[in-house]
Amino acid sequence: MSLTTSRGTRRREARVTSREALLDALRERVDRHHRRHRDPGSSASRRTQGPRQVHSGKNKQNAVKSMVVTDGEGRVLWCSPARPASCADITHTRQLGLVKLLAEGPAIEVLADAGYQGLGAQTGGRVVTPPHRKFKKNAPDWYEKMHERQRKAHTSRRIRVEHGIAHPKNWQALARHLGRREHISDMLQAVAGLVSHQQTADLTSTRQK
Repeated sequence: MSLTTSRGTRRREARVTSREALLDALRERVDRHHRRHRDPGSSASRRTQGPRQVHSGKNKQNAVKSMVVTDGEGRVLWCSPARPASCADITHTRQLGLVKLLAEGPAIEVLADAGYQGLGAQTGGRVVTPPHRKFKKNAPDWYEKMHERQRKAHTSRRIRVEHGIAHPKNWQALARHLGRREHISDMLQAVAGLVSHQQTADLTSTRQK
C-alpha cells in the first residue's frame, strides 16, 4: 500500500522541524550564556528544577554558595560549608557567628564585596566594603566620579582576594557538579583544603630558592 503526502503537509512538517531546531539552538545558547556568566561565589547544578531555597535569582539556576577567606596574597585560609543560593551573604555571615568573632577579636581589616555592606558598623570597622551608593537615580556628576573612584580603589586592593576565591571555582568538580546536593559541602571544603595545601607548598618552595 502506498502513502501519498500532499505538498501542504510537507510544508507544515518542514516548518515544525525548523521551529524545533530553532528552539534547540536557543536553549543551547541560553545554557552557554549561563555557564559563561556564572557567579564566582556559587557552584551551579545542571538541574533546572529543584527547591526554591537552592535557586539563585541572580544566576537563574539552581546553585549553592560558600564563604571563602584568604590572606592578603590571595591564599585560601578557610572555606565555609555550602549554603542555599537564596541565603544573603550578610545573613550567612551572621549564621556562622563571624560578626561576633570579628567584633570581639583583634583589630584586623577584612576586604569584602558589596554583599557585606553594613557589617563595618557591626564589627567596629573591621569589614571594609565598597562605598554604599546614596543616589540611585539622577546622581550629580561630581558624586558619580567620586563613587567610581572609591569603587575602583577598593577593587584594586581586593584583586588578590578575588583571585584566591577563583581558584577553587576552577575545579571541574565544583564548576559542573552532577552529584547530590548533600555531598557538595564536603567536596567544596576538600577542594579548598587541596588548594590551600598547594598554595602553601608553592610558597615554601619559593622561599627555599
